[in-house]
Amino acid sequence: MRRAGVVVADVLSELQRIAAPGVTTADLDGVALRMTADAGAEALFKGVRSPQARRPFPGAICASVNEEVVHGIPSDKTVLKAGDVLSIDFGVRINGYCGDAAVTVPIGEISDVNRNLVDTTREVLGIAIAMARPGVRWSQVAGRMQEHAETRGFSVVRDFVGHGIGSRMHEDPKVPNFVSDDLLADDILLTEGMVLAVEPMINAGGYAVRTLGNGWTVVTKDGKCSAHFEHTIAIVKGGCEVLTRER
Repeated sequence: MRRAGVVVADVLSELQRIAAPGVTTADLDGVALRMTADAGAEALFKGVRSPQARRPFPGAICASVNEEVVHGIPSDKTVLKAGDVLSIDFGVRINGYCGDAAVTVPIGEISDVNRNLVDTTREVLGIAIAMARPGVRWSQVAGRMQEHAETRGFSVVRDFVGHGIGSRMHEDPKVPNFVSDDLLADDILLTEGMVLAVEPMINAGGYAVRTLGNGWTVVTKDGKCSAHFEHTIAIVKGGCEVLTRER
């Protein structure tokens, strides 16, 4: 899983470097596909099926712009422009094991509100990484994540949560970024050896979302921007190891 994490980190690092006004999200997807093949890996998202969608997911990356929360489809018609907020989610499988991470990239100069949104979402993920260690209950972590986002005036998406990850992209347990009755009733005790994909999605407005007619792309109901950060982390003695951290 460390090897998969390195590939994911390298690809996301390159995509952040080249994301700029005038670049299309299809351009970014092409770079991700080439780098994945060069690494001897398999793009984790490409070809995934959903009961809500008529066709499998066509991209190696999810490229979600502005009010798009997650599962944005790369397109040569989506040309990035200054002021956009771009979330890139990417994963691979290599030698039977997966890595998954996401970043949100400001394109040129963005508004103060959206800059604060991006920074806060990154900080929320950082809180989870700092707190994750054997013996901690996930409700403690999720509560701190939610509190930080809401204290800054933002909202935590409820419809999508993090997840276990290993030989499959989505494994148990589900790892929410907020506290709910369900989490309190069936809390997760972090134990050494767990590997989790922790991925807060934070909205500038309300947390309600909807899915577009393509069956994939999820957007905020109020049309305000969203940000998304994710790392694959392994729970180890004394803390956690971030497998998808940039080198």
